[in-house]
Parts: sequence; C-alpha cells; structure tokens
Amino acid sequence: MIGADGGYSGQLVAWVKQMGGWTLEIVKRSDEVTGFQVLPRRWVVERTLGWLNRWRRLSKDYEQLPQTSEAMIYATMSLIMTRRLARL
Repeated sequence: MIGADGGYSGQLVAWVKQMGGWTLEIVKRSDEVTGFQVLPRRWVVERTLGWLNRWRRLSKDYEQLPQTSEAMIYATMSLIMTRRLARL
C-alpha cells in the first residue's frame, strides 16, 4: 500500500496499479474540519522528509541526475537505519 496526498488523485491511481501492481491510497482532508488535523499515516511521510532534510546534501537540489538524488536518499536512509540499529 502506498499513501499519497489528495493532490495526487486522478490518473495516478490507475497508473500505479498498472505499472507496479500496487494499491495507492489517497489521504484526503475532510471539508467539515477547520484548522489543523492529523491525517492517518501522513505524519510518517512528514517525519521521514524531516530526517532527510537534516543531511546537507539532500537539503538543496545539488544533483543534476535524478538517479544521483535517488542514490543519495538510499545512502542516507541506510545510514540512519544502521545508526538506529547500533543503539539497540
């Protein structure tokens, strides 16, 4: 299951199903609620993006190729995970 913001609804749901066979769940805000409301599972994405922004190389768009950016994200997340596992 993949979660996405309401801005990604539309053809993306069918494309994700066709290309990867995954289920894309669109998390939408209720129109009745005013102000801030915690949406289910959305905080996980925000927290992870916060972790990634702590690394200087990922905080700006330094890379010219998307593959390089992807590799840097994998390297950074691997480092974060190994540091957390080492504390156990």
